[in-house]
Amino acid sequence: AGLDLPADVTAQVGGENEDIDESFRNLFLSIIVALVLVFLLLVVFFGSLLVPLVILLAVPLTTVGAFGAMYLTNTAISVPSLLGILLLIGIVVSNAILLVDFAVKAQDRYETSDEAILAAARARLRPILMTAFATIFALMPLALGLSGGGNGLISSSLAITVVGGLATSTFLTLLVVPVGYSLLKSGRRRKGKAKKG
Repeated sequence: AGLDLPADVTAQVGGENEDIDESFRNLFLSIIVALVLVFLLLVVFFGSLLVPLVILLAVPLTTVGAFGAMYLTNTAISVPSLLGILLLIGIVVSNAILLVDFAVKAQDRYETSDEAILAAARARLRPILMTAFATIFALMPLALGLSGGGNGLISSSLAITVVGGLATSTFLTLLVVPVGYSLLKSGRRRKGKAKKG
């Protein structure tokens, strides 16, 4: 904007910067499409619109740790870091699915939905923590730059995003998803009682 150009001359950003902008747009679109497809698949699988929303509560939790880790390490948002967020969405949603699916299946064996949720949380806690810690420790050398920082798609920014996101989202998922499912079930119970009354 500050350039004093002749009337018949125009300036625009292009080259590598244009490619980076296009990559960002494509990745944001990929994240949105992934979330929509996951939601539709969960609606079919659970036969409900609300249960998938409870599972997708875990998605915003991934960004808390991811962007927090990037902020603490002074890492810029880049294509690899956005790929890391896409990877995180898959990991965290799969953990939430396992938790909720176990609670839904355990519903018949317990008197209340809260008991089923507690049983699901106890049963899934160890596998969820094992997969989270295994991923975190596997990516730590890359996140700390011990492997030379990497290049291309495999870089420290991807590792930092995944490590930070998993560190917070794993624990938050184990709290927020069961609470969300419990609130959903208690809301349905209240509606059922109101109809009977």
